[in-house]
Formats: sequence, structure tokens, C-alpha cells
Amino acid sequence: MDMSQPALEALRADATPSVTLRAPGRLHLGFLDPAASLGRRFGSLGLVIDGFETEVALSAANANQVSASGVAEHAEIGRAGAHLQRLQQHSGRHAPLHLTLLRVLPAHAGFGSGTQLALSIGRAFAQWHGLDVTTPALAQWLGRGARSGIGIAGFDHGGLLVDGGPGGSVGSGREAAPAPLLARVPLPEAWRILVVQDDTQRGLSGADERDAIATLAPLPRPLAADICHQVLMRVLPGAACAEFAPFAAGISHIQQLLGAHFAPAQGGSAYTSAAVGRLIEWIGAAGHGAAVGQSSWGPTGFAILPSQAQAEAVVESARAAAVVAASLSLKIVAGRNHGATVIDSRRAR
Repeated sequence: MDMSQPALEALRADATPSVTLRAPGRLHLGFLDPAASLGRRFGSLGLVIDGFETEVALSAANANQVSASGVAEHAEIGRAGAHLQRLQQHSGRHAPLHLTLLRVLPAHAGFGSGTQLALSIGRAFAQWHGLDVTTPALAQWLGRGARSGIGIAGFDHGGLLVDGGPGGSVGSGREAAPAPLLARVPLPEAWRILVVQDDTQRGLSGADERDAIATLAPLPRPLAADICHQVLMRVLPGAACAEFAPFAAGISHIQQLLGAHFAPAQGGSAYTSAAVGRLIEWIGAAGHGAAVGQSSWGPTGFAILPSQAQAEAVVESARAAAVVAASLSLKIVAGRNHGATVIDSRRAR
């Protein structure tokens, strides 16, 4: 949810010394091995995208304050305040601050909103106090990255990312370390992502997500091996060499396997939103050669195309075929090959 542009620009132009942090959204394209068939669980494939951002600002105050000027739900304001308190406790820096939420990603929609909000506040806090602390450390302080490291790595680097799952074998009794980044490939500049949103639906999160994962049958080892093979020999080399066809085939195949696996937790469907599912499946079957699927638990769906023109053509064809429901919003964006940006107005003084 965004503020009106005049109000947003007015806050950015405020002369009060501040640290502003802008962090990108991401699409979670699938787990590699959610059942830990080799002892290490999850592992993730993800893509950082332009066009969707979290933006926060920190400034001095007489007492801790969190404001959002209508940009976010009360739940986001409360969560942001809790993050600020945890950062002060972990760091021992208790000087009061005013935290402003300028923009937030749609919550529980597949963009990694919780992780990006936490890391944005954490990095802005570290910048404000001159703390030398890594992003994975900030994530641990704030309780993020329990399953996927894509949001953490994407915050720092952007691009197409693969992580190796949280550290510590299943049943080892050790606290899981943040998932290591195994590969990062910049997405070709010409490629585009059609992002399909349905604001009437929400994906699973928190305890509901944990319970859903716990009740699913384990993903068989041959399917996990197939997913890993697709990532290593189709998706990553396809992006690295700007070879769209194998990249798209690999993404779509992974999504088919995981969609079937997670369907019992999504009402029997590979898509949380029926409207999103109809459109994405139509795109996949219409001969466009797109990489299609759902980000995380949805409801956001995606179709990756090799150019802006082809993405626009898909949208035009879908509207002509009357498969774009009234509840859906469509946006064409580029991949983002860099991470978060920080602006410290104190350095310009």
C-alpha cells in the first residue's frame, strides 16, 4: 500500500536528519527439498523484482514513535514497533527514534513483506548508529529466515538466487543458522515479469504456514532431485546465458511439481486464488512459452517473458480472451539485480 505521491514526496523532502531505506520485493519460486530427503531442509529459489518496495525512514525523537500516515495496516505498525524495540535490546542502543513507514509490500501475498520490513528497519537502525552488523545477523535478531534465505540474500544482492536451506540437519538439536547463498545470477535486462495480484485473498503465514507444512506428506526424494536438476541445469544456466526457453521450462516444471505438492494446503489447487490460477494456467497453455507459477503461498502469480513487448502482448491477449477477472491487478516489472538502497541525509550536511 502506498501513500499519495505528494504526501510521500513531502516526507522525503523533510529537512529533519534521517536515514531512509528502500528494499525490494521478491518472488519465491520454490523450495528445493522441503522434506529434507538428504537431511537438510528447504533450500529455495527466488527472484528479486522491481516495482514493489518497502521504504522506511528513521529520525531522532524524544520517545520511540512509529507512524505510517495511512500507508499500512495497524498490524504493520505494531510489528515495526516490536522490531525497533528488539533492535535496541540486542544492540544496547536505546536512544529514542521516530520510525516512519513510507511504503510497505502487500502482506501475506508472496512478496516477502515481513522479512523486507524487518530488514529495512534493521539496516536503517544499524546505519543510524554506525553498527557493523551483517544482514543475516539482523535477520536472526528479528526472527526472520527460519525457512528461506531468499529475502535476506535478495535484500543485499538482488538477482536470481538459490540458497541452501537453514543450517543444521533435521533432528540435530542445534539452532538453525541462516540459509547460505549458493548462487546468484543477474536476470537478463530485457526479461520481464508479469505480476498478477488478487487483493481479495491472502496466502498462509506464521502458525498457519507452519501447520500446513507439518501436515503435508513428505515430498518424495526423486521429485526433490528433479527440482534440483531443473535449477542447476536449466534455470541458472538459462538466466546466465540469456537462454529463455530452458529457463522458462525449468521454472514452470518446478512450479508444477510444487503446486501439486502444496495443493492439499490450498484447497486442492496449485493456486491460492482461483482467479489468479485461471489466468496463469491460461498463459501457460496459450503457447507464449512463459515461465509461470505462484510465489510462495500466493495469492500472487507470475509469468516471466523474454521482453516487454511479449509481456504486453500476453496481457492484451488475456484481456481479449476475458480471462482477467475484475479482482485482479496486473503489473509488468523488470528483475532487480541490486539490493536495498540507503540514503543518510546526515552525511550531506
